[in-house]
Amino acid sequence: MNILWFALPFTRFAFGKLSCRCLYGEKCWPKVKDFSDLASQLSQPLLHPKPPGSACYPPDSPSENCSKVMVNMHNSHWRSDQSGSMQAPNFETHTFLNGTISACYIDTMPSFPCTQGSIPEIGVDARSIQDVQAAVKFSLKHTLRLVIKNTGHDYLGRSTARGGFLLWMHNLKNITYNLAFVPSGAPPDRYYQALTVGAGVQWHEAYEAAETHGRVVLGATAGSIGAGGGWIMGGGHGALAARHGLGVDNVLEFEVVTAGGVFLTVNAYKNPDLFWALRGGGGGTYAVVLSTTYVTHDPVPLTIVTGLVNFKSPVVAKRVITEFVRILPSLADSTGWGGYAFLSRNELSLLLVAPNITVDDADATLEPFFTFTKSVTVGGVVQHNTTHFDSFYSWYSATFSTDGETGTNVELGSRLIPRNLAEHNPETVADAMLALPHSCRINFVAGGAVSSVDPEATGLHPDWRKAIALVYYADGWEDKAYASLIESARKRIRKSLEILGRLGSATYFNEASLYEKDPQETFFGSHYKRLKVIRDKYDPVGLLVVAGGVGSEDWDHSLNCRR
Repeated sequence: MNILWFALPFTRFAFGKLSCRCLYGEKCWPKVKDFSDLASQLSQPLLHPKPPGSACYPPDSPSENCSKVMVNMHNSHWRSDQSGSMQAPNFETHTFLNGTISACYIDTMPSFPCTQGSIPEIGVDARSIQDVQAAVKFSLKHTLRLVIKNTGHDYLGRSTARGGFLLWMHNLKNITYNLAFVPSGAPPDRYYQALTVGAGVQWHEAYEAAETHGRVVLGATAGSIGAGGGWIMGGGHGALAARHGLGVDNVLEFEVVTAGGVFLTVNAYKNPDLFWALRGGGGGTYAVVLSTTYVTHDPVPLTIVTGLVNFKSPVVAKRVITEFVRILPSLADSTGWGGYAFLSRNELSLLLVAPNITVDDADATLEPFFTFTKSVTVGGVVQHNTTHFDSFYSWYSATFSTDGETGTNVELGSRLIPRNLAEHNPETVADAMLALPHSCRINFVAGGAVSSVDPEATGLHPDWRKAIALVYYADGWEDKAYASLIESARKRIRKSLEILGRLGSATYFNEASLYEKDPQETFFGSHYKRLKVIRDKYDPVGLLVVAGGVGSEDWDHSLNCRR
């Protein structure tokens, strides 16, 4: 074992492992001098994150920044630039056992206080390897609850923790294009046209950089999502996944700082076990990722099909959805169709992406489906439109110049749709989706190239390689909602898990529920045991832990003390 682990105080360690973490406000919390010593090692002043709404307090005399906050509360790019902001603000709050809530709402009564909620009180604004190493070693020395955050795109509260110590990676913005990148330790003839992004780079920045060099990189649809953080470590899906694979299938190399503060290069040749785990084994668990290098691809034209089908009855809804589910595998496998759909009991709206085929070919491919929908939706509405774009970037720029709104309280329940079920029993899939408490979203981000990868090649749940899509149900509540109303929404989410569980046991680590009964199986499947061995090798003390992550079962519900 590295000597670093023996140099630590043992007051909060049990047999060399963390017993309980030291939280803000406890007697064990570092003193002013401790933080002063840390600050002297950093390139930036220590962070003191605040809830975004704090600028609007007190309500009868807000600061000058309140108007800016009000305008930007639902802007995902603005929220990602705030160290104390999450994209889903419910994870900024904290609910106590008695049902009271610590929060800072911008639209509230003067009598409601602005409090810190689950946002860490202090942290490090990392701009270098040395900053990250200093933060990690400080957390180890003082047994702190280390929280790693980039953009705050997180549906399980993994990027924040009440009383924790924040490591904010958002400003590691370096981007490098390499015409002949050779992974460290690889033979010299093993080279790639590659893009290396710092942990804070967001997909809109990575796409622009790739476009500058006439290349395309597989990434997320929402441009404010981080390109080198939890997205990739959870698997990483996007509209072009059926053509290029998932994010984990496109990674060539990581640079990381381990839980012991050691810098490592991680790829198929160096630290290959960690390389395997980081590709789909979940973020915030094995090491702090500093940079990620992706293979890039030749750009191809895209054909985009948008559609709307209105249902007049539940019978019509089931027939249309059943037929659509049935054709999904053939679409993904033909030329890599992908995209997204929104389904309610009244309508189905579609955004389909077809790489490298003409408008005529796209129309011909979907003509049988739209003919079928017109034949069964008597009196209903069936519309569709087909548009050609020269490249992924031209489509992305025209369509997603701004991300969809964030800044609303939301939690999810989700499941992968198995290919076998879609091909042989699509009615079961349709029944499950239509039985949800209300609408759901379907991400067509599997099949095709995703299915062609060996399930054992990465740490990702192997069921991804047998899936054709991801379906999720979202529910939420208004700010200032009572704990009882929040619990009602969460009951609906738990109900959605029961319904979606009919489809299978696997789902996407990044778009999932806090209420999974068996997160080890649901998020990792047969890979869990191997992932746990790797996690314990690189973090034997247990510094890094997140909700539902590998090793989280060793901790209590708060993730602050061992069971």
